[in-house]
Amino acid sequence: MLQDKVRTVVITGGSAGVGRATALVFARRGWNVALLARDPRGLESTAKEIEQAGGRAMIAPVDVANAAAVFAAAAEVEERWKSIDVWINNAMATVFAPVAEISPEEFRRVTEVTYLGFVFGTMAALRHMRSRNAGTIVQVGSALSYRAIPLQAAYCGAKFAIRGFTDGLRSELQHENSAIRLIMVQLPAVNTPQVDWARNKTLRRPQPIPPIYQPEAVAETIFHASQRPSRELWVGLTSVQAILGTMIIPGLLDRYLAGTAGYEGQFTSDPRRDGEADNLFEPVPGRHSVHGRFDVSARSWVVAFNPALLRPALIFSAAVFIFAFTTLIF
Repeated sequence: MLQDKVRTVVITGGSAGVGRATALVFARRGWNVALLARDPRGLESTAKEIEQAGGRAMIAPVDVANAAAVFAAAAEVEERWKSIDVWINNAMATVFAPVAEISPEEFRRVTEVTYLGFVFGTMAALRHMRSRNAGTIVQVGSALSYRAIPLQAAYCGAKFAIRGFTDGLRSELQHENSAIRLIMVQLPAVNTPQVDWARNKTLRRPQPIPPIYQPEAVAETIFHASQRPSRELWVGLTSVQAILGTMIIPGLLDRYLAGTAGYEGQFTSDPRRDGEADNLFEPVPGRHSVHGRFDVSARSWVVAFNPALLRPALIFSAAVFIFAFTTLIF
């Protein structure tokens, strides 16, 4: 009896944080796991963990902002394992600073990694999925792709752009009657090293806006999303609140985030450490881990919501609101 074919996943930004946690989730289920990131040492340490977890690893030290390098890595994966079943775009970069203090070069770099890196990864995946008319592409997004916050305008802009790109491509695939599936997973705040690798031009150490979730819980959600893809998933109640709040009361949220929530909420009371390396243009040397420094406060579980299932309740609530409002007026 023939054994089931071993499936292959490609993960960008796979050497740390959510990407590394997701790689291990796939590895424990026996997948081939290809990792794309800049730091060879971080990739090698992740590959060892993948093999210890029961998977097979392949590493490709590339900058996702380099389209040719991403395309070449995808071709190498295809040549080695004969297929790409799931492609997960996850790599990102950000700057904590007001727009007035971000240089054009910094803004361009955040956009190239966080937006164009997803575009190039998606294009690379489609090159190999189209011939088989099969595969799933997962865009690791954020609640910030709906609700932008101050001091991360470059990152939020890139996440908004990913959502627009993904929606446009989804319609194209539907027009082609393609069986390739496309899903965007909107994440809450996650306890990863990235918060300390971000370029920080403020006076204090940054933090994800609480509540914060552990990468393993998010990684399990990403895995299950790749196996039963819907159009989109909103991960964590805070993501739902941020997204729906933006749809219903955007101006009020603008003012709310202009105050303490958007500024104090993104930082601890600790002063910024002068000379601390960031990964905007070069990878940070040292150990690449799954977790950041918020293990004490991070939650080990998270709930995911399919917005398609929320729409009936939203439509009913909107109808009740409109009826009540018009009754009061007339």
